[in-house]
Amino acid sequence: MILCLLLLAAVAATAAGPAARVLTRAGWPEREPNTALWVWQCLVATVLLSCLAALSLSAAAVFDTVRVHLFAPAPAPVTAAYDLAAAPPWIAVLALLLTCGAAWTAAMLGRELYEARGRRLRRRAHLRERAPDLPAGLAAERGPLLVLEDEYPDAWLLAGYPPQLVVTTGALRRLTGRQLDSVLAHELGHARARHDWLLHLSSALAVGFPGVPLFAHFNEQAHRLVELAADDTASRRCGHLDAALALIELNAHRGVLSCANPRRLLAHRVRRLLDPPPRFESTRRTATTAMAALAPLVPLLITFGPGIMALG
Repeated sequence: MILCLLLLAAVAATAAGPAARVLTRAGWPEREPNTALWVWQCLVATVLLSCLAALSLSAAAVFDTVRVHLFAPAPAPVTAAYDLAAAPPWIAVLALLLTCGAAWTAAMLGRELYEARGRRLRRRAHLRERAPDLPAGLAAERGPLLVLEDEYPDAWLLAGYPPQLVVTTGALRRLTGRQLDSVLAHELGHARARHDWLLHLSSALAVGFPGVPLFAHFNEQAHRLVELAADDTASRRCGHLDAALALIELNAHRGVLSCANPRRLLAHRVRRLLDPPPRFESTRRTATTAMAALAPLVPLLITFGPGIMALG
């Protein structure tokens, strides 16, 4: 069991430190933001699974009740392979720390979801005041698009079920039909990929564990990559030029193309749409996705390895 815990700690430290830094500095996520998001999620899952497996083993060594429930279906040689009875005293401290970490993670995620739900309800209430519900016959025809009377050009997706795209009349006056379609495709791309849930998770982990490089990088990169991925969705449907022009029209008043613009992501997105980078070949994209998916299996193999060897 001690060897398993050491290996799990090594896997978690590698994924949370060097692997996260290498992925942050890599240039290929610009070309494949969806694949990069998958790799980030696999790294995070590897760390969380390593901690969960270490918590299960250490708790089983300290508490008889946990041991009985975890190893009840297993034959005696499997239980003996983990040598839980010979656990040193520091295992109890480790189990306590991991339990606190798990509780803190759940609390941070719960707080993030609670606050996000409150923000969503307030925005929906504000929209109901500015755009009262239409009669039943007209409400079905309105679809996912809600138009607000406002000279300020803006468009955003109101998360929830069903998701709704909100567009101001100022944006409608500045956008052509295809540009508006690209905005709709961009925002619905966020909704279909459930980017809001991904951002909630990354924010909760970054706030709860600010000292872990993986979670800080994951939060920063997730907010950037979800926009690039949605831009790719819009450009595939409506063309790179219309997607770029729509982004410019909606953000021209913010100085999106200015070198002094503090929102440099907007300028980067426009340049990327006007000069799209080459994508990976399908085989390389599939190989990267498959290799990333293997990472979360490592802590599982470490955890179940002694039991599998005992059965063999």
